[in-house]
Amino acid sequence: MILCFYRGPICFILMLFCCGLFAQQDSTKMLLSYEMDFRLRTEWDWNSMESNGNMREDRSRIRYRFRTGLKLEKSWYTLAARIRTGDRRKQQDPQLTLGKRLSEFEKFPMGFEQVYFKGQASKFNFSLGKVDFPFSKSNELFWSDNVFPEGISIERSFDLESDAFKSFKLTAGHYILSSNGNSFWDAAYLQGLQATVETSEQRISISSGIFLFRNVPNIPDGAHSFLLDYSIINLSTKIKPFEDKPISLEFDFYQNVEVYEANDAIEARFADAKSAYTIGLQWGTLERADSWFFKLTYTNIERYAILDYMAQNDWGRWDYSFYSSPDGRLSNYRGMELVVAYAISEKMNLVAKYYWIEQLDRIGLVRENGQRFRLDLNVRL
Repeated sequence: MILCFYRGPICFILMLFCCGLFAQQDSTKMLLSYEMDFRLRTEWDWNSMESNGNMREDRSRIRYRFRTGLKLEKSWYTLAARIRTGDRRKQQDPQLTLGKRLSEFEKFPMGFEQVYFKGQASKFNFSLGKVDFPFSKSNELFWSDNVFPEGISIERSFDLESDAFKSFKLTAGHYILSSNGNSFWDAAYLQGLQATVETSEQRISISSGIFLFRNVPNIPDGAHSFLLDYSIINLSTKIKPFEDKPISLEFDFYQNVEVYEANDAIEARFADAKSAYTIGLQWGTLERADSWFFKLTYTNIERYAILDYMAQNDWGRWDYSFYSSPDGRLSNYRGMELVVAYAISEKMNLVAKYYWIEQLDRIGLVRENGQRFRLDLNVRL
């Protein structure tokens, strides 16, 4: 029975190693490659208040993530697949907690993170399948790096013959978030269109786009009481003020332009809570051994400025567990993230993160809050 449960992931992993060994024997001819990475995380949570006024118990835990994938590259297309650990109901979080419901020889939660086909035709790039988020973003506060949407995207880049600007890129995509077996337009879906321009010296990047969420449940995993639409306009900039120093400044703004005043399911005090902004300052990179990276981010995200259970769930312990869903509900808050990282080698680093968050408008009796510290060891092949 265990072998039957594991046969998909196990066969895939064995295929990865066999193909990888074969590819290494003649790397000049083979276009087949594989990837693998591992993360070990220690995490502490404290000073976290629930909406009813009770304090959550302080928590510490050790977690890990494992991913491996296979990629076949040809002249004009790429086929790839990658599997990862993680609760299959919790797309935002691929980490598993040591000692939590994973006894010896128990079913191991692992699934496909990516399965896609990417190609080039004329001056267009396109992707089909379960892929990485194709739109430019500076952080995970709008869309989590762990959420891989299913659908199609197309991209067109233009080289600008200008002293001031280097390139202009248009990206469009349609992704199905949840299918109900009826027509395409009855499903929960995301459509995005974004334009990105970059200066000739790559010191300024500006992105502007619109993201349409349609027929989205207000609560994930089947516990919803109504469906909701979002129409979110985004403006993002990244500036490198000094040519010879690895310093950059990031700014993101999101505005949901849907009108909720006539929606009886939404409290009147939240009907206009539809804006978000983020400011980030960073220094350094982790591209080489013995290098450092620092980043400070502040954000203010109102209740309906983003779709919370598709954004990050790193900053705090807020989730939909009251509705039997493990997904995070991180909107309607302000907070900061402080990152200090050190590269042990090109493929191994240590990352420390501190979070502080506070609710903007209380949902229960009091405003929720919390603090968190993480230390990650990241290793990749």
